[in-house]
Amino acid sequence: MNAPANIHPVIAYSDSDVVHWLTSCTHDEPFIDNIFGELGVRLQRIGIPVKRASLHVLIQHPQWLGTRITWADGMREAVIERVDHDVRGRPEYINSPANEIYDGAVEVRENLERDPSLGRKHAVYDEMRAKGLTDYVAWPLYHTLGKRHLVTFATDRPGGFDDAHIAALLKLLPALALVSEIRVKNRLARTLLETYVGSHAGELILAGATRRGSGTTVRAAIMICDLRDFTGISDNWPRDDVIDLLNDYFDAISEPIARHGGEVLKFMGDGLLAIFPLSQPSACANLLYAVTEARQAMAALNERNGETGRAPLNYGIGVHVGDVMYGNIGSRTRLDFTVIGPAVNMASRLEALTKQLGRPVLLSRAFADFVESEFALERVGEYPVRGFNDPVELFAYHG
Repeated sequence: MNAPANIHPVIAYSDSDVVHWLTSCTHDEPFIDNIFGELGVRLQRIGIPVKRASLHVLIQHPQWLGTRITWADGMREAVIERVDHDVRGRPEYINSPANEIYDGAVEVRENLERDPSLGRKHAVYDEMRAKGLTDYVAWPLYHTLGKRHLVTFATDRPGGFDDAHIAALLKLLPALALVSEIRVKNRLARTLLETYVGSHAGELILAGATRRGSGTTVRAAIMICDLRDFTGISDNWPRDDVIDLLNDYFDAISEPIARHGGEVLKFMGDGLLAIFPLSQPSACANLLYAVTEARQAMAALNERNGETGRAPLNYGIGVHVGDVMYGNIGSRTRLDFTVIGPAVNMASRLEALTKQLGRPVLLSRAFADFVESEFALERVGEYPVRGFNDPVELFAYHG
């Protein structure tokens, strides 16, 4: 005998089971996208006809506004997409459900079965209708300190979600907020460390390398780059123009370093310090590939600046190889994760010599020994280097 149409189907598991799983059984899973994908499957198991779900999280990142995690029926795992800062000015965001929630709405619900002319006008609803979805709901997800994120659910069930489905989903939100906040804060800590100290140093700090004086000896190729005549630029240019110039310059130099396996450890005013650990067999060659691309990027930047009447930016790069102490240095309450040692001093002295010798890139003999067979180098000669007893044989690289 068939049950009357208005009787809800029997659910094998309850929403309490899902809440228990979220709060008590996900502690070994570090990634919120994996948890969110599993959540979609578990909601289906308890009889909630979720066909599609998404989690939108604002993050603190210099390049990205946030991330969007999407799960749909049949997917083995959720998909993460990064969202850039400019999205808020785009048509797909303006008047979107996400915009409504971030503007303060406590719920956005859309019946996708009714005549589109009677509902909200937005492309995302047309896309969902085209996929056969019948109902959509979005809610804010509250983290501590007033942080407001977004979760959405959609179904293809005829008639959409019923009241019991909505009640069950609402019951999950506090647990989902708690679980997602922990993972987001872990990711945020990692992102901030990567942003301010670099990915490798960030990993070491997260692993517990936080004691002053702790560190290790690393053999590495060291690169120091400095902008020429920056004092005159900063004294005579408007402040915002100076900041834009520095950012463009650092992008041109540091992005190739990251692409080729190096790590920028420090920005020092208009200079930077980067290392390529020799644990990578091709570290020295990679450094020169990065220098080649950086010089090309600087040439392109100077060309763009020339179109607006700005003078070209000149710079010097000093490169050496040797053992460095890599670790925590500083006061009791303020540490810097960096490298120190004679090899770093040598790279700095070579950078200073680039101006005197009229060569933008100077390499020590110790470094040249690693790459001389692969790259065309110009022998410049032997020169005294401040702070070192013996003259150093220098090579220029014009790549």
